[in-house]
Parts: sequence; structure tokens; C-alpha cells
Amino acid sequence: MREPYPPREPYESGMLDVGDGQSIYWEVSGNPNGKAAVALHGGPGGGSSPGRRRFFDPDRYRFVQFDQRGCGRSTPHAGDFSTDLSANTTHHLIADIERLREHLGIERWLVWGASWGVTLGLAYAERHPERVSEMILLSIALTRRADVRWFSHDVGRYFPEEWARFRAGVPAGDRDGDLVRAYDRLLNQHPDPGVRLQAARDWVAWEDALLSLEEGYVSPHPRWADERYMIAFARLVTHYFSHAAWLEEDELLRNASRLAGIPGVLLHGRLDLAGPADVAWQLAQAWPGAELHFVPGGHTGDAEMSRLYLEATDRFARY
Repeated sequence: MREPYPPREPYESGMLDVGDGQSIYWEVSGNPNGKAAVALHGGPGGGSSPGRRRFFDPDRYRFVQFDQRGCGRSTPHAGDFSTDLSANTTHHLIADIERLREHLGIERWLVWGASWGVTLGLAYAERHPERVSEMILLSIALTRRADVRWFSHDVGRYFPEEWARFRAGVPAGDRDGDLVRAYDRLLNQHPDPGVRLQAARDWVAWEDALLSLEEGYVSPHPRWADERYMIAFARLVTHYFSHAAWLEEDELLRNASRLAGIPGVLLHGRLDLAGPADVAWQLAQAWPGAELHFVPGGHTGDAEMSRLYLEATDRFARY
């Protein structure tokens, strides 16, 4: 199995004022004269990752990462319970991507996204198709109400004990209703910081359960040891999921014709319990010219996904 490219540090970074009292952290690595590519991280709230740079040839790509509103090194940080999330929606993030593109003087770029980053990438590309040269999307997620229902309720049939604990984390009167909305109220509206902190712990424990069967996954995940990160992640996920990403149901599939002419590579694990394989299939059927590859693993990927991911970035570097 081929190894990714050697680690490379950014050659440029900064903070960009995007309005609403928000500033986002951004960085650029690779070749200043290379093909532009931007990475849209998962979560929401997952933040940028140094390891992601290794999948883009540093001699051929000008690779951009940024932390979406409220997470990573962006400010204000959602890990602080006082941070208001009203100016943190999909539509704000789309505008931020455009503002960053203009700030960096980029005409068009390859858009990479994984998990939540797929939803954001599709929403961005359908609104600004003239700015997107290609797309590489991993672990397809559309954040529809049906998808959120699967994530928070239906998939619990595979993890009955863990789901029972997840359900018990909300008030008794909410346990037969929408659990995501209930967690959103606990995390983003409850007056007691102790209650909010426990809700964050209960939420990420459920996230761990869904990924616990994947090769190499450690539960609890080490990233939750950073309490500020954990709180921001849980707050942002429930904020976005409870609103179905502020998109109409099936909006991304209905508008996929706008992606015609944009080459796309879709990679999805057949054993992805966080998002069933038929979600990726539906997107491939709606997107003219997209190529879909199923791999044996799950949501966090596997060696086959990494191989196809590298092949796609190398291939698109020639365009």
C-alpha cells in the first residue's frame, strides 16, 4: 500500500474577519503556484487536520484548510458556553468559503469534504459551481432530517445498550421525541453549565459507539480529553443537526444537476453505520458524471479509501 506524502508545514496562515464578530483560522501548504484545493472538515466542529496535507502532492497543490466558525483556532469558540451560535449556519459557512477564496486570490479550486464536509461542500458547489474545478467527497452525508433520524434513532438497533444510555441523557419527557433537538436544547439553551457539560459527554459517547466497530478506533476517542474541543463539537453538531443544516429536505439531491461538468469522486464505506451506503448511491444517481466507489470499511475509512483518495488527488493534479 502506497504511503501518503511526507508531512509538510503550512507556508502561510492567518485569521480572516468574516463578519458577525467571527474570525476564521486558515492556512496554506504545498506549492504557492500549484493547483488550488480547499478542505472542508467534518463535525461540524472537527477542525482542520495536519494529516490531511499528506494526501495532496505538495509539489503540485496549493492546499487550503480552515477551521469553520466556532471551532479549531477560529473565534469566538463554541467550547465557551457563552458563545452564541445564531450566526453559525450553513449559509454563513458558504459565505465564509467564498470570502476566503477571494482573500487568497483563487479563481477556482478543488473542493474536498468528508462527512459533514460533504454536506457543506455540496451546498457550496451547488451555489457557486463556477468556482469548483473538481470534488473529492468521503463518507457521504447529506444531513437531511431522515439522515439525522438514522444517526440518532434508527441505528440504535445495532447498539441497544449504548442507545439506551444516549436516550437516558435527555429529560424523561423528551425521550420519546426528537433526541437531537433535546440534546440541542441541553447543550445550547440550558442555564446550568454542569448539565450542558454532561450532555456533551453523553453526546460524544454516542458518537464513539457508532464508530466503535471500525478498525483501529479507540473509545473513548482521545480527542474528547480536550474538554473545550468536546463541548464545541457537541454544541455545533447538535446545532446543525437539529436544523437539518438549514437546507430543504433533499435540496442537495434536487440541485445536483448544477454539478454537471464538475468531475467528482465519491468514496463511501459499505459498513458505515453513521451513514448508510444508499445515501452515497442516491447522490451518485443525481450527480451527472460523478464516480462512486464503495470500500469495505466504515465512516472513518480504510486502506482502500486512502488509496482511492490519493489516486483521485494525483489524477486531478494533472488538470
